[in-house]
Amino acid sequence: MIDKINIRVYALCIKDNKILALHEEYAGDFLIKLPGGGLEFGESTIECLKREFQEELNLDIDITEHFYTQDDFLVSRFRDNEQLITIYYLAEILNEQDQLILDPCIEKTEWFPLDGENPFPLPIDKRVFDMAKEKFLK
Repeated sequence: MIDKINIRVYALCIKDNKILALHEEYAGDFLIKLPGGGLEFGESTIECLKREFQEELNLDIDITEHFYTQDDFLVSRFRDNEQLITIYYLAEILNEQDQLILDPCIEKTEWFPLDGENPFPLPIDKRVFDMAKEKFLK
């Protein structure tokens, strides 16, 4: 029985036709995922994203626009009782030279070319990568 809704907020940081991704261990799985994380009670989606970048990567970002909100039903890959809702923004990193991985679950960051293979295993990140490819590689 699904009894929780988990709101996730992620950023697409795109530079030189490449997108920033994290190599991260989560619940025993090694993933390539977009930077961001879970919304905490009492914060806005933009506050969440800015907090996640600070906590995980020591980075400040500027949100430039909303990119996509998932509109289909999705159960969490990691918790059978949670429905996921994911929101994606385009963001610009303001202090890339200060990047420092602060979250021990993050192995490394990597910039993936938008004109290359889709590196994301999670279904919504995979969809968003393809949407970004279509938008930015015209």
